Amino acid sequence: MNPAASLEDADAAGGGSVAPLRLEFAGEWHDLPVDRPFIIGREGDLEIDDNPYLHRHFLELQHRDGFWWLANVGVRLAATISSAGGAVQSWLSPGARMPLVFERSVIVFTAGPVTYELSLHTEEAPYEVSRQVQASMSGETTVMPASFTPLQKQLMVALAEPMLRREGVSMNELPSSSAAARRLGWTMSKFNRKLDNVCDKLDRMGVQGLRGGAGKLATNRRARLVEYAVTSHVITRADLPILDDETLRNRADPEGD
Repeated sequence: MNPAASLEDADAAGGGSVAPLRLEFAGEWHDLPVDRPFIIGREGDLEIDDNPYLHRHFLELQHRDGFWWLANVGVRLAATISSAGGAVQSWLSPGARMPLVFERSVIVFTAGPVTYELSLHTEEAPYEVSRQVQASMSGETTVMPASFTPLQKQLMVALAEPMLRREGVSMNELPSSSAAARRLGWTMSKFNRKLDNVCDKLDRMGVQGLRGGAGKLATNRRARLVEYAVTSHVITRADLPILDDETLRNRADPEGD
């Protein structure tokens, strides 16, 4: 089920106490107002960056109908929303909105060459993570049904390396395909083939935003792959050593890998 729904007018919820919602970005905390929308973008209540690829008004947070809602009020960019330690993930496209129902949610989006990360926190949430999911996210088990070859995982780590190495930084430059290929010691042909394989695999699983085609540039596809892989914990900081794994670097390149 996709929790994002089309934007529509709705009356603000009346009565009752409202659970406070706090937003963290780049080490700064913001307490969200209950009586009006909170705008995130190049301009607004939270001015993210003067990045010209970023919408002036991109995301809107508002308390309505008894819930805190996140809406994408932009016209081009999408955002990845991850909750419950990566077990629940949604892709919020332009013109869509979704309720925030967990104690903590992470928002990741890319504008041009830069990827941004924000987090939302509340002490009172309508839903909590089940014990089974908590166990799977804290151990070796993964809730992700797909498996990846070592070389496919290496590709994802190369693209996400700046995000995985971050130390309290909320914005990172996305590597170009050529830079990631050089990092791995691959040819561009090999890199593009691996990228196609990974994106096709996730697309068949129903992950949105990875299918190439008219109007979908390779940069957007790489950004979406990084957003998904990091927020769903397909790759983590613990995977960084595979970038310098000599066994993988010297490994033969089977066409189907």
